[in-house]
Amino acid sequence: MDKTKILFVCLGNICRSPSAEAVMKGILEKKGLDGNFEIDSAGTAAWHEGEPADPRMQAHARKRGYNLTSISRPVRPEVDFDKFDYIIAMDDQNMRDLKRMAEKEEHHKKLFMMTDFAKEFSYRSVPDPYYGGDEGFELVLDLLEDSCGGLLEKVTDEQSDK
Repeated sequence: MDKTKILFVCLGNICRSPSAEAVMKGILEKKGLDGNFEIDSAGTAAWHEGEPADPRMQAHARKRGYNLTSISRPVRPEVDFDKFDYIIAMDDQNMRDLKRMAEKEEHHKKLFMMTDFAKEFSYRSVPDPYYGGDEGFELVLDLLEDSCGGLLEKVTDEQSDK
């Protein structure tokens, strides 16, 4: 069986999307499903290309048992839209940027908002914690844990329907 490939996308790829990557990997590992998935993250802007995740985000994630190991990279439309099965935006601006990058109709069908999969929370997007305090980083992790769980349910439901 082919691996299901998921790309999480935010603006700079140093807070929300690397956290989503780590949370999803953590959930998959706990369920013994990590071998069935390929998880990555990227940013719509290349400002932080080559940098690790924001140290504040790393610290908050570590408290919950997540290790943010990814290195920031920009979305590569010429590769990512064909490679990934799901491309998950953290907010409306990320989604607009991704829609502009998507050249084919089949690419648009891969685009989702992270909060589309939330079960507990009713946020429209995952807010950027970069300019805020500790509570913003904690909220991001709360939303990602909820939404990644819902995303896994959707993917496994779709796979069982095949």
